[in-house]
Amino acid sequence: MNPELIRVNKAYEKHIALIQLNRPKELNALNLQVMGEIRDTLMELDNDPEVRVIIITGNERAFAAGADIKQMAGKGAIDMLKIDQFSTWDQIRKTKKPIIAAVSGFALGGGCELVMTCDMVVAAESAQFGQPEIKIGVMPGAGGTQRLPRAVGKVKAMEMALTGNFISAEEALNWGLINKVVPNESYLSEAVRLAKDIAKQSPIAVQLAKESVLKAYEMPLQEALSFERKNFYMLFATQDQKEGMAAFVEKRKPSFKGE
Repeated sequence: MNPELIRVNKAYEKHIALIQLNRPKELNALNLQVMGEIRDTLMELDNDPEVRVIIITGNERAFAAGADIKQMAGKGAIDMLKIDQFSTWDQIRKTKKPIIAAVSGFALGGGCELVMTCDMVVAAESAQFGQPEIKIGVMPGAGGTQRLPRAVGKVKAMEMALTGNFISAEEALNWGLINKVVPNESYLSEAVRLAKDIAKQSPIAVQLAKESVLKAYEMPLQEALSFERKNFYMLFATQDQKEGMAAFVEKRKPSFKGE
């Protein structure tokens, strides 16, 4: 695989892979090729035993300033149905390993929706988030009207979707859309620090914990609790569980191998 519009470093740090959107002139606008490359890369990294955490980032000016409008402007409803661009997003959401978004500058439209498909978000003070699709006569279509209310609540999501106005990094933090805001020069290094904390843990436990948290948004409480318990019990079949509990009893640091 040789992606053209993203840069991939599978060993950016130990057990940490980095995906960097690389369309600077277009402010990393998300066209079909970019999304396909992100999807294929995530599938590859999901199957790489050396990778435990994935970071997605852009550049200082933009994480991603939205979808590539030029690619959609002349399309009709049946054209869009046949393109089926959102199947790519569905596959991205199936990634088992945790994904951290490191955001600077614009994260708008599809860029904001891509942020919301990630599991954690570190933002620079310069970051701006928004769903401005309403300003060009459409609406969010890659999860913006569904994941946004789950993150920030109905009234805030309505405000963003119906006005198209942007919010600052500090507002995004206060609304619960992101994990933390850091100085502009630190957003990637802070994402790496968070990734290192996760990469030290049992990769099987991390993946099952991620899966269980996501089920909280998809299932009624009792079904989700049952799902959580099954994943909890399953971890007692791993060597990492034996190592982790032995290390606790012996008062030493565990050495997790993903087995």
